[in-house]
Order: sequence, then structure tokens, then C-alpha cells
Amino acid sequence: MASRTLKKLSEKDQPVLAKPKTRKTSNAKGRRYRALAKPSWFPSLTIIHLGSVGSTFLMSLAAWLVWTNDGFHVDSDALPLYIAQISLSMVWDPLVLRIGAVWLGFLFSMLHLGTLLACYWAFGKVNPLSKKFVKPCLTWVAYLTLVTFDLMFL
Repeated sequence: MASRTLKKLSEKDQPVLAKPKTRKTSNAKGRRYRALAKPSWFPSLTIIHLGSVGSTFLMSLAAWLVWTNDGFHVDSDALPLYIAQISLSMVWDPLVLRIGAVWLGFLFSMLHLGTLLACYWAFGKVNPLSKKFVKPCLTWVAYLTLVTFDLMFL
């Protein structure tokens, strides 16, 4: 009896199937940042990524200069500070641009800035030239911190 009832169902009575799930594309990264009405001094995503890569390169060069002078053995704070700085530099982009957690991103930016300042002092004790490579990194992170601060109020 149940099979006769099923055969009599018309097309109108057919259950509606759920739509297939769509995958998020890689273009979703930074969509919120791009969509915001930002002041003219805010950097584009390309500038953010290039600046971050450049800052990482300069910090690596400064760390190499410290390492060649046995600075990681002489100054016991230099290596943990460098590792903390690298870790904090990797956290900002996913927090602010992907997740949109701007308040948390600002907190991590401030920690990153403080860690970079400590690296500046620790690296300068070992090799004065390495301080010159950390200065642009300090400037870049200070700029990103300011951008993140302003993003909180947009």
C-alpha cells in the first residue's frame, strides 16, 4: 500500500533537496578589509603582504648578524625574543584580515611592537649594525598597529 502512495506523488510533492555546499575560495581572504570604506592612508592588501615579507627578511638578516657574532649565546634574551617576534608577525594577518578579530589583532600588534623593541635593544648589544635592520621593521609594525587601531572604529 505504501508503494502505491509513493508512486502517486507528483513532481510538486517531491521533497526539495538542500543546495550543495559551496567552497570558500581563496578570494575570501581580506574581503572584509577590501569592502570597508577606509581612509586614503590605509594600505592595500598587496602592500600589507609585501611589507610583511620585507620586514621578515630584514629581521632575518638582523638575526643572522647577531648569530654570526655568537649573540644568541652571549645574550640569552636574543633568541627567545626573535622567536616571539616571528610568531607574533605570523598571527596578525589571519586575525585581522581573515577572521576579522580587530580588537585581538590590535592586542597582538602591541605585543609585536614591544617584542620588536626588545629585539632592537638585545640585537644592538651584540652587533650595532643589526639595529639598523630592525628600525624599518619597527616602523612597519608601528604603522600596522595604527591601521589596526583605526580599523576598530570603522
